[in-house]
Amino acid sequence: MSVQNTIPLVYDNILTSGPDFHLQGGYCPDCDRYYFPIKESCMECLGSVDKADLGKRGIVYSVTTIRTRPPLGLPQPYSVAYVDLENVPLRVFSLMDPSEAGQYCIGQTVELKVAPLGLNNNKQVCLRPYFRSISSPQETDRMS
Repeated sequence: MSVQNTIPLVYDNILTSGPDFHLQGGYCPDCDRYYFPIKESCMECLGSVDKADLGKRGIVYSVTTIRTRPPLGLPQPYSVAYVDLENVPLRVFSLMDPSEAGQYCIGQTVELKVAPLGLNNNKQVCLRPYFRSISSPQETDRMS
């Protein structure tokens, strides 16, 4: 039995299942609009929203590192970022890999990971999605 089967996910319906997790969100075919997390209805046309695989890679749009006491048992310090997803036109707010806190930069390529991290609202250890760098800041500087 794997860790993913024994530890609860921090929120339901945010990840595809399987060993290679992707973000799961919503898509309105009438408006051609994506959502994360999935919505019950489209915020533009109020039409139905289908489940959509949003992928697992993106580019850091904006990032900051928080050095005060973190909530929900997260490590200190921790970084959060807005990430522009690679496969769909959507920007998401996400936790970044705590082992790389303070080392992220705008324009850096990142990939989704899922691991036991912090606590859920019931004070239990939970699986939490976060992004981890797959390009170094130096590589990002050379690309721009």
